[in-house]
Amino acid sequence: MSSPRASAPSSTPGIDALLYLMGGATALAFTAGSSGWLFGNLANSVIVEGPWAPYEPVTAITGPAAVWPHLPHAVLITTCYVLPAVVLAVAGVLGLKIHSRFRKPTDGLATRRELSSLMDPEITVKAQSLRPSLKDVVPKDIPDDDRGVLLGTLAPSRREVRSSWEDVILAIMAPRSGKTSGLAIPAMLRAPGPVLLTSNKAAGDAYTATLDARANVGTVWTMDPQQIAHAEREMWWDILADARDLAGARRLAGHFVSASVDESSQGDFWSTAAQNTLCALFLAAARDGRPITDVLAWLASPADRTPVDTLQDAGLDAVAAQLQGTVSGAVETRDGIYETARQYAACLLDPEIAAWVTPHEDLPEFKPADFANSRDTLFLLSKDGGGSASALIAAAADAVMRSSVIQAERSGGRLDAPCLAILDEAANVCKISDLPDLYSHLGSRGVIPICILQSYRQGVRVWGEAGMDALWSAATIKVIGSGIDDADFADKLSRLIGDHDVKTVSYSSSESGKSTSTSMRQERILAADAVRALPKGQALMFATGIRPALLDLKPWYKEPAAKELGAASARATAAITERALAKLSTVRDDFGQTA
Repeated sequence: MSSPRASAPSSTPGIDALLYLMGGATALAFTAGSSGWLFGNLANSVIVEGPWAPYEPVTAITGPAAVWPHLPHAVLITTCYVLPAVVLAVAGVLGLKIHSRFRKPTDGLATRRELSSLMDPEITVKAQSLRPSLKDVVPKDIPDDDRGVLLGTLAPSRREVRSSWEDVILAIMAPRSGKTSGLAIPAMLRAPGPVLLTSNKAAGDAYTATLDARANVGTVWTMDPQQIAHAEREMWWDILADARDLAGARRLAGHFVSASVDESSQGDFWSTAAQNTLCALFLAAARDGRPITDVLAWLASPADRTPVDTLQDAGLDAVAAQLQGTVSGAVETRDGIYETARQYAACLLDPEIAAWVTPHEDLPEFKPADFANSRDTLFLLSKDGGGSASALIAAAADAVMRSSVIQAERSGGRLDAPCLAILDEAANVCKISDLPDLYSHLGSRGVIPICILQSYRQGVRVWGEAGMDALWSAATIKVIGSGIDDADFADKLSRLIGDHDVKTVSYSSSESGKSTSTSMRQERILAADAVRALPKGQALMFATGIRPALLDLKPWYKEPAAKELGAASARATAAITERALAKLSTVRDDFGQTA
């Protein structure tokens, strides 16, 4: 695949092309003639035991019967035409491979030497220093997938480039540019520890592509409140488990607010007051061992003193007084606050959604603390837009990452087998308001987030300009794929990549003759339009302390196990379709009976 690059145009393109053509034709003719002469003489020596003919490569091709008159016609065709053609084809293939391996990359971008810290053997040494279980293992015996997250291969050397187990990754790639097939799915299939994935798709996506493979290494937990994959409810998660203190309850309330409004609206009076009310009600329900559905009942009846009394009994007098002040305030204000809070928690009105986060005696409970030390997989699926269960998805992802940090601190500071948190569609289904602040801390504990966005502006809409700038700065690895249509962002990337010196040759003629002059000028390594036109399957990588690099992604369907993975994905997709049809049939039967 070609690499976009800036170069100075030749002032004599026609002459240059003619010279290249003549040189190439001469080289081909010389090679073909020499090969024909060699093979013809060898055949003549073996078959008729005749003497070697003088070196005449042109005659060997144009008139081989005159050079070796005693050889059969079929032998002459084979030795003088077929075998030289084979030699040229093999030489061409080998030449292309050697050229692609050793040719100079795009001028100004990172070379193999500059990326040595993200390649073997340095990345292996780094993995051994971060993971105690690898410390005494001979480096050559360490599996590739235990060394870091595969980002791609360096164009053109084909050497694999990996992030370390303390790097945190931000990927900005347009739809259908390889963000799932070339980044999310390979990372999941290669992960040595637990994996969390958020997504708003199931069939034909990361869910179906990795379901069987991840089930072979650990338990698969699927939280599908809105039935994107039509998965049976085979688990439940206590959403109030971390809301037993004020900080946890406030974080949970924040997820419901973030899922409903953009960052620009979260600081107004109604939003803040509604978040405080939800915080108090979540705290009361958690302290009293109640399900989260009781919060809906309290929101519907502001005069109910149960949450106030519960908070007082728990010794949380200040929180109780604040909630009582809201209830006892002006009716218009109180009703406005409670109505706003009801809108934020509206997804819980659907009993099918609420059932995933309320206790069920016959189903296993998903416990984030146990997940951190396993090789399990958690799929968190939700739709976009109003009425979605994205608040639950964000809360679950946040609980897993924070529980993993706690487990890491108990294990000496880091998780040995890192926890991979792939936040695909993060701006749609996993709006964690303080994710930019958490990012760098997560990496230091062995929790590796990969936040995937469709555009830079999408992140600004969720976290604001300052928040997105913080997320960009905190990510030690930035992967930028094709389809960057934001002119300002493309220009920013172009400026970050920088300039390089370009040689310019000028020709002039006068009465005294012709003259040639050479000068150097500064030019963007990749102009904004080249950044926008980045081919699908390639990505720019910005790593801390290293010049930007151009990588070729390694999508799962080009891997050796692609056939088996494709078949497993097809089976999982067919199962989703079958479950969807079965549910549709049930709905029709119920409707018919009602009618």
